[in-house]
Amino acid sequence: MGALRNLPPFLALVWRTSPALTASTLSLRLVRALLPVITLYIGKLIIDEVVLLTRLPGMAPGLREWLESGLLTRLGVLVALEFGLAVSADLLGRLVALLDGLLSERFSNETSIRLMQHAATLDLEDFEDSELQDQLDRARRQAAGRMSLMSMMFSQAQDVVTVISFAAGLMVFAPWLIALLLAALVPAFIGEAHFNAQSYALAFTRTQERRELDYVRQTGASVETAKEVKIFGLNAFLIERYRKLSGDIYLGNKRLAIRRAGWGGALTALGTLGYYAAYAYLVWRTLAGQFSIGDLVFLAGSFLRLRGLLEGLLLGVSQVAGQALYLEDLFGFFEITPQIASPPDALPFPRPIRQGFTFEDAGFRYPGARRWAVRHLDFTLNTGEVLALVGENGAGKTTLVKLLARLYDPTEGRILLDGRDLRDYDLDDLRGNIGVIFQDFMRYHLSAADNIAVGRIEARDDRDRIERAARRGMADDVIRRLPAGYDQTLGKRFRTGIDLSGGEWQKIAIARAYMRDAQVLILDEPTAALDARAEFEVFQRFRDLSERRMAVLISHRFSSVRMADRILVMADGQIEASGSHAELLASSSRYAELFELQAAGYR
Repeated sequence: MGALRNLPPFLALVWRTSPALTASTLSLRLVRALLPVITLYIGKLIIDEVVLLTRLPGMAPGLREWLESGLLTRLGVLVALEFGLAVSADLLGRLVALLDGLLSERFSNETSIRLMQHAATLDLEDFEDSELQDQLDRARRQAAGRMSLMSMMFSQAQDVVTVISFAAGLMVFAPWLIALLLAALVPAFIGEAHFNAQSYALAFTRTQERRELDYVRQTGASVETAKEVKIFGLNAFLIERYRKLSGDIYLGNKRLAIRRAGWGGALTALGTLGYYAAYAYLVWRTLAGQFSIGDLVFLAGSFLRLRGLLEGLLLGVSQVAGQALYLEDLFGFFEITPQIASPPDALPFPRPIRQGFTFEDAGFRYPGARRWAVRHLDFTLNTGEVLALVGENGAGKTTLVKLLARLYDPTEGRILLDGRDLRDYDLDDLRGNIGVIFQDFMRYHLSAADNIAVGRIEARDDRDRIERAARRGMADDVIRRLPAGYDQTLGKRFRTGIDLSGGEWQKIAIARAYMRDAQVLILDEPTAALDARAEFEVFQRFRDLSERRMAVLISHRFSSVRMADRILVMADGQIEASGSHAELLASSSRYAELFELQAAGYR
């Protein structure tokens, strides 16, 4: 029940989504809540009127005589009034459903947008944490699936008004019946609350299995994985893995559902027993002449409706509490705060950079890791310099680049830009002046123009700039061959999409770096899918276009890195040697060894 504290912020979110829709649906529900008791009372008046008319002496059985006598006027008005209420109830129900549907969709959209906005503020480290991935997955599910809670709460508010109106009628005749009803229904409420808590606990502990289930399903039936799945014959393996995971989840849900159904049925029987005890009491009072037939119908109907409403209300409270448990996942995700952020008095990024970046004994270790990813980094990236990073896999090259772009902050030491700590600068301004293309760049299933424009998305409508970036990245020839040119959708996810080769995708990605037009250009293994000629042309152009800019190049190909002004050789997260290609061949045994190993393959 402590999870009910999540309901006020949830309702505040709903209200902010659309005050007009929220106020409208609540107002209509209030009107609709009073209709059942009014309708039932009019039914009582109709029955009493019919009983009274049947006792009148000397009336002929023909309808004409009844109509001419005027005795049916009051009965006709009552029937017409009940008919009008029935039509109004139906119309109000449809209108409420319409407003709830519109509000639900808007809330889901707004919450998903807020979820993406908050996720964009989190640190890269957060996304590399499996626990946060579980939390993010649960939050995504709640953003799309919690609107049933809104309808449930609004319906309960409506039912409370109806319960009060029915209870007022019963209090006049037999107030102890309400106490009997509550005593009979409380056990079912407690049982439902217990099983709601167990249901949430089961869903919480199964988050990782459900994420794996989604992953296996996506891997087994997606365009990105289809080639390898077919070549390696993975279908049977993936299907069996999915069958086992889904079977385990199903068995857990099945056991809980069986227990819930058994106990729920037994406890609900108590409520039924209470109703029939009260019904027998009302019949006896009617036979004793204390209630009219209309009173009996009204009271029995009121008690029956009240029993159903109270049962639904009590069970609904436990269900709302259960649903509120899931809101913990959504609001808990919103409470995660990034560690990497702009300081209150952030400095603007220098334009132009005058001194460069200086690493002072900088080191970084991933949370929970025993091994340092990089450590004791001491060097300067000077203005206008092209710096190359070489080393074997796992040497720390990409981590160094991520520190430079402030995707991570150093665990120890610091990084300076023009003599000021990198953490003193505005984060968005810093990243806006750094153009990075990682080896695992994204292949967006968007148009060719948009695939380049993501490098500076605010200039998405500047086609001249996009085309200039494409020419610089040697992607213009690729795009020219596409049926729709820059408007051609890339990738095979959508019907009109056309997929590119790995090298063609890489040229599109390189064009993004030029689209950014940043002061610092970083290319992390940008030519892995290019042939030797294309690679040479890309780096020759990169060298030419990097004048008056700072550039960092990561590559395993020594034919490329030898174009750099300076080369850093990395090993085990540290800088082992620094110098030009010729200097390192003469002084660095590791660099010379790696160069000879690669050169031997071309002899």
